[in-house]
Amino acid sequence: MRIDDALAWANGELQASSSSDLDAKVLLCHVLDKPTSFLFAWPEHELDDTQKNTFIDYVKQRAKGKPVAYITGVRDFWTLTLKTSPVTLIPRPDTEVLVEQALLCASTFKSKTLDICDLGTGTGAIALALASELPTSHVLGVDFVADAVELATQNATLNRINNASFRQSNWFDSVGDAKFNLIVSNPPYVETNSPYLQQGDLRFEPDSALTSGEDGLEDIRNIIHLAPSFLVDAGALLFEHGFEQGQAVRNLFVQRGFSEVKTVQDYSGLDRVTLGYWKI
Repeated sequence: MRIDDALAWANGELQASSSSDLDAKVLLCHVLDKPTSFLFAWPEHELDDTQKNTFIDYVKQRAKGKPVAYITGVRDFWTLTLKTSPVTLIPRPDTEVLVEQALLCASTFKSKTLDICDLGTGTGAIALALASELPTSHVLGVDFVADAVELATQNATLNRINNASFRQSNWFDSVGDAKFNLIVSNPPYVETNSPYLQQGDLRFEPDSALTSGEDGLEDIRNIIHLAPSFLVDAGALLFEHGFEQGQAVRNLFVQRGFSEVKTVQDYSGLDRVTLGYWKI
């Protein structure tokens, strides 16, 4: 089977998916351990039997709906390559907006040595992206799931990041009396009965990392209530949230006493990140 034949076959198998062409290329690049440019430069390249059988298996898994990131076990995020696992959410491009906003907040501090906390760190994507951009700061990532903490630690090693550490904790429960300049979180924010849970990749991702009560705001509400005890003066709290939750999250910030509260849109122009400062 040649590369061009393999891609044509895969597109036929994945025809129900709007991303079939991209999925096929990502899977084949992973099997060949080659960049996308190789597929275009060498369409006549023959797959050996092992590569062919592995690619067929991967495509059949994807045809059943399994996310590409769970099939390959990796996902690129920011400038990093991260291991993935079904125990955590798959890092998504829109979450990079949260990283961008956190870096803007970081730039407002005179000190170059900041303490940052990432709540519900999962793969460690947010924590590690911030740590890579702020090498003189320290980032603590916490997660309730022990396997997620182990995965994030592996991703720190994989990306040679030494200024991030990870700890098992139910939000702030195991943080002690630490104080942070920035607290960031991509918490569960999907409504428990949301129809989106039965669509696409969400069918395979852990509900515990997705849902948060009837309105999807249970965890955000809890974090906003607790966060001031763990922020320095003029410290910032930032969330990723659902595209219809911007106003509700802003209201929660204001009611708790945060200032300079604002919502930032993602790359599709939808509300995605809301932030506020404590005692500025």
